[in-house]
Amino acid sequence: MKHFLNTQDWTRAELDAVLADAARYKRQRFGDALKGKGVALVFFNSSLRTRTSFELGTFQLGGHAVVLQPGKDAWPIEFDLGTVMDGEAEEHIAEVAKVLSRYVDLIGVRAFPKFVDWSIDRQDRVLNGFAKYSTVPVINMETITHPCQELAHALALQEHFGTTDLRGKKYVLTWTYHPKALNTAVANSALTIATRMGMDVTLLCPTEEYLLDERYTGWAAQNVAESGGSLAISHDIDSAYRDADVVYAKSWGALPYFGNWEKEKPIRDQFKHFIVDERKMGLTNNGVFSHCLPLRRNVKATDGVMDSPNCIAIDEAENRLHVQKAVMAALAKQ
Repeated sequence: MKHFLNTQDWTRAELDAVLADAARYKRQRFGDALKGKGVALVFFNSSLRTRTSFELGTFQLGGHAVVLQPGKDAWPIEFDLGTVMDGEAEEHIAEVAKVLSRYVDLIGVRAFPKFVDWSIDRQDRVLNGFAKYSTVPVINMETITHPCQELAHALALQEHFGTTDLRGKKYVLTWTYHPKALNTAVANSALTIATRMGMDVTLLCPTEEYLLDERYTGWAAQNVAESGGSLAISHDIDSAYRDADVVYAKSWGALPYFGNWEKEKPIRDQFKHFIVDERKMGLTNNGVFSHCLPLRRNVKATDGVMDSPNCIAIDEAENRLHVQKAVMAALAKQ
């Protein structure tokens, strides 16, 4: 049984097929791939785009989605074996996943890191717990990676450039300032999909402290070896932006300070000039800009960049609906 936990677990041919199906669903929104099927959407964290697009996508394919929020409208869940469950958690993932599997045909999971200890968070225990005990396919709706966002991003780029072949494009994944230390999930995923598509990728971040986890830089290096393209690390804004075809922005906290964010904040505060603005975009090759959203205007990117015809963030957000339908349809065929 195949899950959708990370795009790295799927072959390039499988991803291309999903993207082709997503483009078809964008032209014709309704289908019957989930007719008579149920989908459990388990949200440990809040959502706007993810919940809306998964609920509507399930409906548009003829299925029914049930939204669950453990600790709110569902019981709190324990994920470790051997734990004496005398605290907040009322039931164990072993029972939760098995019971849901008797009710539904697919399970989506959204669970952000706890932001205390990266060595624990990088194990992705909530998502992997569902995958371990579920007897139906599990979909990652964002944990420490965001594979659905990856596919929506890739589809938006294919649409913008008018081709499914993105090789040769200069792609800049740039860190941007945010007043809070955020999850690295979208950055991990952007690095993964951009290198998977064979683009020439530059990871732009203020210092080495803001490099991504070695698992994802390792995936990127593997993708370059298999798909072509290149991977570079830069701390120089102008050289990174110069002649770029794509600029993708994301904020994230520095991993060496994970769980010690008060010490990280004065470092992060020095780099507000990493904002994506008109001057920087003017260095690009008429480059396209995007972001996963939500985005704080005039903190991460200026109004001028967001309102530019070269901004495809809304197209990317719409594509969440289409790619997720394609993923659910592919998993439902098993």
